[in-house]
Amino acid sequence: MYDLLPFNSPRAGMQQGYIGCSDAMQVAYPLLFTVTMFLKIYPENPNPREIRKVVDCLQNGGIIIYPTDTIYGIGCDIFKPKAVERITEILGDSKKKSAMTFICHDLSNLSDYTKPIANNIFKVMKRALPGPFTFILEANNNVPKIVQSNKKTVGIRVPDNNIIREIVRELGHPILSTSVKDDDEVVEYTTDPELIYEKYENLVDMVIDGGYGDNVPSTVVDCTSGEIEVVREGKGDLELLY
Repeated sequence: MYDLLPFNSPRAGMQQGYIGCSDAMQVAYPLLFTVTMFLKIYPENPNPREIRKVVDCLQNGGIIIYPTDTIYGIGCDIFKPKAVERITEILGDSKKKSAMTFICHDLSNLSDYTKPIANNIFKVMKRALPGPFTFILEANNNVPKIVQSNKKTVGIRVPDNNIIREIVRELGHPILSTSVKDDDEVVEYTTDPELIYEKYENLVDMVIDGGYGDNVPSTVVDCTSGEIEVVREGKGDLELLY
């Protein structure tokens, strides 16, 4: 018999695991030993080895919770359909896929996922990003159907946060993302990563502690008409849009 003794706490910034069990047991019964990693990453200078751990998780179909320049997000690789479905199950409503966005490292590969963008819109995006804005654009056929909204649009985010942008850069393509919300009627968004971990540790594969988050979401801008239309005012200077 093996005594399965959990070690470390979220505050330690280490992967949880078990002592007193053999490697063979963990290989034979992987689900038994699957635990959520709580990973501390410093936004000023993200450690490449820690970034690689996150990317490995995403490439294996994992779901992560991570910091942005606004509130914490929950996301996965856009090309992992099972992970996308897991997120919709966590959210409890498949319709919420329409509220998901693509987190990008920069604007260099926009044409891989969107239809041609008008010059005036692209200039605004270059001025506002990286920053706390979500731009809704028309999706092209490269966007997996499972992550498209009913209107065949895609939200584009380039957060002003080194951690998530380095993750996406290392991954090589965007991640699908939506906001981590709180059940509290007064506090809509949880800002403490340790509290987020406590709530989601049995639902996701990794929670990244990048410090306290904000409690104001991004400003959402609909560009599908060829003009700028603010559909949700959040964090961000609206003067950058005009």
